[in-house]
Amino acid sequence: MSRICELTGKGRQVGCNVSHANNKTKRVFLPNLQNVTLMSESLERSFKFRVSTQGLRSVEHNGGLDNWLLKASDTKLSPRALKVKRELKKKQAA
Repeated sequence: MSRICELTGKGRQVGCNVSHANNKTKRVFLPNLQNVTLMSESLERSFKFRVSTQGLRSVEHNGGLDNWLLKASDTKLSPRALKVKRELKKKQAA
């Protein structure tokens, strides 16, 4: 399972450990991913996502899952999140 946030697309970053003697060794910074269940108000059901904690704060700041998905670009979203976004657009059109 890849370490990528399903809503924001945030993934791993590469950097260096730097010792006191200024030796540099490669290391990986992983996002803090959590398994969460987010409720869609317009679809009246819940969805499970693997989201970074920063992404979860962004969803809450934007007023919930529905608002976040409608504002987010399709390139950052996972296939499961894109499916939910299409359902939301279909529900709004009806």
